[in-house]
Amino acid sequence: MNGPLAGIRVCEATGDVAVRYCAKLFAAQGAEVVVARGGDDRLIGYGGAAGKAFGAWLDAGKRAGPPQGAFDLVIAGQDGESLAVGEDLARSLAGKPMVLALSWFHPRGPYSQWTGTDEVIQALVGLAYSFGPAQGPPTLAQGHGPQLAAGVTAFNAAMAAILLPKAERPGRIDLSVHEAAMCFTETGAMSTAVEGGLSVRLGVNRFVPTYPCSSYRSADGWVGVTALTPAQWSALCRLVGRPDLAGEPRFATAYQRLMLGDEVDALLEPVFATRTGDEWAAAGDAHRIPITPMPDLRGLPSVAHWVQRGSFDIFESSGLVGPTLPFRMTFEGAKAPRPAGRRGQPLAGLRVVDFSMGWAGPLCTRTLGDLGAEIIKIESSSHPDWWRGWEADAGGDPPPRETRHNFLAVNRNKLGIDLDLTDPAGLAAAKTLVAGADVVVENFAAGVLDKLGLGPAVQRALNPAVISVSMPAFGNGGPLSGLRAYGSTVEQASGLPFANGQADWRPCLQHVAYGDPLAGLYAAAAVLAALAARDRLGAATIDLAQVACLFQFGADALIAQQLIEGPLPRTGTRRPRAAPVCVVRTRGEDAWLAVAVAGDAAWRGLCAVLGRDGWAEDAALTAVEGRTANAEVLEGAIAEWARDRDAMAAAERLQAHGVPAAPVQPTHALSGDPQLNAGGFWTEMDRRYVGRHRMCAAPFRFDGERPRLRLPAPTLGEHNTQVLNDPRQSASMV
Repeated sequence: MNGPLAGIRVCEATGDVAVRYCAKLFAAQGAEVVVARGGDDRLIGYGGAAGKAFGAWLDAGKRAGPPQGAFDLVIAGQDGESLAVGEDLARSLAGKPMVLALSWFHPRGPYSQWTGTDEVIQALVGLAYSFGPAQGPPTLAQGHGPQLAAGVTAFNAAMAAILLPKAERPGRIDLSVHEAAMCFTETGAMSTAVEGGLSVRLGVNRFVPTYPCSSYRSADGWVGVTALTPAQWSALCRLVGRPDLAGEPRFATAYQRLMLGDEVDALLEPVFATRTGDEWAAAGDAHRIPITPMPDLRGLPSVAHWVQRGSFDIFESSGLVGPTLPFRMTFEGAKAPRPAGRRGQPLAGLRVVDFSMGWAGPLCTRTLGDLGAEIIKIESSSHPDWWRGWEADAGGDPPPRETRHNFLAVNRNKLGIDLDLTDPAGLAAAKTLVAGADVVVENFAAGVLDKLGLGPAVQRALNPAVISVSMPAFGNGGPLSGLRAYGSTVEQASGLPFANGQADWRPCLQHVAYGDPLAGLYAAAAVLAALAARDRLGAATIDLAQVACLFQFGADALIAQQLIEGPLPRTGTRRPRAAPVCVVRTRGEDAWLAVAVAGDAAWRGLCAVLGRDGWAEDAALTAVEGRTANAEVLEGAIAEWARDRDAMAAAERLQAHGVPAAPVQPTHALSGDPQLNAGGFWTEMDRRYVGRHRMCAAPFRFDGERPRLRLPAPTLGEHNTQVLNDPRQSASMV
């Protein structure tokens, strides 16, 4: 295979989902991946035949057998025994391969010896707390989201290291699933730590700060609707025939509408039932409102847009289909050498021109900046990054647009300039920067940069060796490519809302913008793969669809759906591969404990803690199917045991007996999490207007060291003189 990673050899040493998924990303792009030890597919995905099929998807393109010859990388994890297996294997192989070590938790801190599962991580990083009915319990989403996020994050760290000459490569790269999964909530944790406020759970499809942000029945299925800005709300009111509501003071802000969600739903539901999803999507596009059809898991692979993009393909002889990579890469530019790099900063010397805004694109470029690249962020006073705030800046001291901590989180290690791309002088300056860049990244709606005169074709003409990345929600080209979108729209269109939640809920979001951070991570992965091939295949144009990134996270559900008649059951927190899995109330206001019993040892540990020795010997409860059949009784016993206990103390007691458990933490508690602080995930930076402020570190370590945080997020136009006086001269970032 002549993929971008051809010639790279990877050994998959252990069978954890995060390890297997990381290796899959290498295999899917042409690397040779040898599987030394497989996993137990009964314990992944939806278990049983569905688990085996999901395992086959994870293993597509790999070769099983004893590893022989020289390798670039050995991937291992996630418990101590598995990591030791990987280290021993690496020592036995030629080529002095790097070890990519994935663990559940950083080795320093109170959780370091805990047993991890995806459910435990969801509880700890704030994903579960805000998902579910207002009165509780919080809900655990299905799938292996935390491990998959760790897998793509680990791929990025390892791929960057592989770009280095062998003498400069680290011997070991470390990453924990816990810290990698903080990508979903780190921005909220930073904001609440500094700006105040508490995380809340307001109900199904109700997340601060946006409403409407929900699903509504259409004439032929469901549509997802998001209206955040005043302009979007006014347009939506006109679209549904109620222009009078646009001037209604009590609906003036998204937060006010969120507090009146029932009333908003009552207004919208009967109207959306009158037209098809495609009709509403077209109407939303015409009115500049994010509205998307919501295909279910069975229909998703046959949606014309995704068929045209090749987003699904058969992966085994049975005819099952699974998602392909979420980006299309065409090598049509000039060849150029790999970045020179240096130890600890593998992308040093690389210049990235960053037109992106919000969360997805800026997280891509932040990742590249953490890896040592020079990032030049372009925005303007008239059109600043919308994460500085989408309303007009009324001024003040300090200016509100300079104090948004979510903006600070994803824009560190960047230089910032103020260029008006609608002005001829600003456009000319931007073109000069593109001409001297290695990579250009943008995440506008499809075609926006083309209209500004800076689309991929112009970039290629200015700089034949530039790697050009475009990452709109639905990608470029196809029937849906023009639809406007937020991170909520991305999840609404992905099929995931039909896998999560209870059967009687409308299709539901698990996060206000679940797709945003994932799209950023996959865009970085695409850039790194393109860099690896630029000296051989030439520079690439990368077309990433943010919605397709979430197909990866719903692969287990999509595969399971193909093996049964009727819709895939929605079972809330319960899941077929493990039991009992539940969230129960503990002592204190809105305090909860998540428990996920996966495997025989955890079951025996739970019985010991509950004082139910008879259960441990009961043949009817030995297998997960038996425990699932008795879920009400088992969960009731856990609830009774936990009711008067502190959530953390209860989790510690269970973990001491090998039972995966964790307190369900709200986002506002994460800045004080003892594990994240002990491991060095939380650190501090200094910046004008905000002074010393909390900052999340990169979740990966090269030979024990995290990448340096070299620059705080730029103030608007802070580096104009520095960059524009000599746009190709690298500014000092030491």
